[in-house]
Amino acid sequence: MTHIPSPAEELRLLDAELYRLDARRAQLLNRRAWLVTQLRPVWPAPTAPAAPRAEASAPGVQNVLLLLGGVLLTLAATAFTLVSWGHLGIAGRAAVLGGVTLATLAAPLPLLRRGLRSTGETVAGLGLALTVLDAYALYEAGFGSADGTGYAAVASAVLAAGWAGYGRLLAGLAGPGLRLPLPAALVAAQLPLPLAAVAWGADAYGITGALLLTAACDAALALRVPAGAPRVTVTAGAYGMGGWGVLAAGLLSWTAPGPSAAARAAALLFLAAAVALGTAWRAPGVALGNAVAGGLLVTAGVSAVPHAVLPDAWTVPVPLVCGVALLAVLRVERVPEGVRAGLAWASGAVQGVAVLWALPVVAVVLLGPVDQVTEVWSGAPGDAREAVTGVLPWPPDAALAPVVLAVVAGTLALAVRGDEWRPRALAAATVLGWAAVLLLPATLRLPYAAALVVLSVVAAALLAVRRTVATVLALLTSLGLALLSLATEPATLLVLAFLTALFAVAARLPVPAATAVGYAAALACATGAAAGWQPQHTALLVLLVPAAAALWATRVEGTTRVTVEVAGAVAGVVAVGLAVADPPVLALVLALAGVIAAATAVRADRREAGWAAAALFVLATWVRLAAWEVETPEAYTLPAAVPALLVGAWRRRRDPRASSWMAYGPGLGAGLMPSLLAAWGDPHWQRPLLLGAAALLVTLLGARHRLQAPLVLGGSVLLLDALHELAPYLVQVAGALPRWAPPALAGLLLLALGATYERRLRDVRRWREALGRLD
Repeated sequence: MTHIPSPAEELRLLDAELYRLDARRAQLLNRRAWLVTQLRPVWPAPTAPAAPRAEASAPGVQNVLLLLGGVLLTLAATAFTLVSWGHLGIAGRAAVLGGVTLATLAAPLPLLRRGLRSTGETVAGLGLALTVLDAYALYEAGFGSADGTGYAAVASAVLAAGWAGYGRLLAGLAGPGLRLPLPAALVAAQLPLPLAAVAWGADAYGITGALLLTAACDAALALRVPAGAPRVTVTAGAYGMGGWGVLAAGLLSWTAPGPSAAARAAALLFLAAAVALGTAWRAPGVALGNAVAGGLLVTAGVSAVPHAVLPDAWTVPVPLVCGVALLAVLRVERVPEGVRAGLAWASGAVQGVAVLWALPVVAVVLLGPVDQVTEVWSGAPGDAREAVTGVLPWPPDAALAPVVLAVVAGTLALAVRGDEWRPRALAAATVLGWAAVLLLPATLRLPYAAALVVLSVVAAALLAVRRTVATVLALLTSLGLALLSLATEPATLLVLAFLTALFAVAARLPVPAATAVGYAAALACATGAAAGWQPQHTALLVLLVPAAAALWATRVEGTTRVTVEVAGAVAGVVAVGLAVADPPVLALVLALAGVIAAATAVRADRREAGWAAAALFVLATWVRLAAWEVETPEAYTLPAAVPALLVGAWRRRRDPRASSWMAYGPGLGAGLMPSLLAAWGDPHWQRPLLLGAAALLVTLLGARHRLQAPLVLGGSVLLLDALHELAPYLVQVAGALPRWAPPALAGLLLLALGATYERRLRDVRRWREALGRLD
């Protein structure tokens, strides 16, 4: 017998099978080990307790201890001076205070040599505090009868000099020295001049001058002292004293009773400005902010005397002129860039405040004519200001508001350069110049007719510019002009006719074109009102506007065409609104609007207007029928259904693939469904008979042309109409049958259906497929 396979081949197969079994066993063992680990609870490994974290550093602890010790010693010395001083004699007092103060001031020297700098700072602070107590003790002992304020001024000056010398002495003897004495000296140096001014009986001007002189000294020192605590201290002193001085000087300037007092206040403001500008010139890091402050202070100083002499109307124009004059410094090349930038910002701030001051006047001129809407054709006002102040009051001291706006506009147009800011400046200058001209009639109290002429010229000039900003301003001007013209009938007609022609001439842009249509509609309404027509009769005149807009739209393109058509549609809506009270006229207006829409739909790019035309015609028919008191629903539905079916047939002819539901569904639904609902409640036989005949005709046409919508809708209406007609007989049959007959018939029907279920499903599937093959 021959082995199949051979022994060698069989051995190889066995080895391969054993290898696969071993591999599978290893895989299963690994999986088992993983599952075991998942089932066992996992215990966290023990961790060593974390060492507590230190919440304060060693230098911090040291500084806190030294500070507390110094404060406690200072309190103790103060208590001794104030409480125990009287128990010692003169020699004892001098010995105690002198010895303690000298010992305390001398202690930092060995501490610095041993490297104990922080301890030395604390002891030095205690020594400085003791010197203050020494000064107080000296005053109580030998100068009690002297003026306290004067003594404080001298003492603060002596202490400032002594502390500064003490700091320099320690620096010379012990290397780097201490950081505390010089800042403390600078703080004490802030007091001598103001205290001396108070002690010598100086008035408010003198005390303010002392504050500003102190600030000037601080500013000078800030440019010389080294960086660090001394510079921070003296800089804070300069801004603090200077700020108080500037506030006091500004208040004195504003409340100055006469030119002499105003001049003194102006001198103080000029001093503060010199300090600020000098610091800006020498210190580039603070050049911008200090230059802005300096420019504003110069402006306030120049305006101080005129404010005290001139009327209140000049309160803003004078600082504005000075602020504009600051821009002349920009042309001086020797002035640092930071200073020039700061002065430019200061000038801009002054001009911005001036514009804000003039805004209430602009608001009155723009919003005031709105009051004419409630008083149409009530009579011409006395002048232009009376025309705009029917509700809003005229702001006081606003005579120079147009001048302010014109100056700012001219400055923006002439001074601003650069490709980035130049267009914005020109746009802002255009707006401000427009506002200035707009204020002139009311400010100058021009006659009413002259105000209308000025606004008309402004609107025409702005439209001639042909820029977006100018066009918007022209629109605003025209609105104000139209509202202002409502005071009298002739002015209204003339202004609306002028605005219609003006914007029609400038109708290259979308906004003027739509505005021209709007003013034409307003002119039509005003004309009808002037002729004494009823609103429904005026509506026929207003319809000329959408007709003209539709014709005009054929001669323009792009966005202008769309805006003209939209404006014409809005005018048509206005005409419909005017005719709502008279149904016959409303029907005529709707029909004429439908004619306009149909004429628009003739254009290839406006075929959608045909739907609007059809809707308008149907609405016109419905309104006319309602006016005739027709209650038959077919009179309302057939005028809508027949055009819809004609449109559907036209669409199917152009696009044979269009669905019959989209083409004929709306028309058939509108024609059949309302009649079906009426037939169910109609006790007579004429409507159901005619409806059934129409539904039968629609069903046959759907079957003939294999169209789904006519077949389904016509058949459904025919079936429901037949059920309605047979309902009485079915009720009679149901009444003649026994009570058990309907359930028995239903059971037999269900058995029959169950017995032929498969065949019925096949037949239903065939009917569905046949219906799906229809269009």
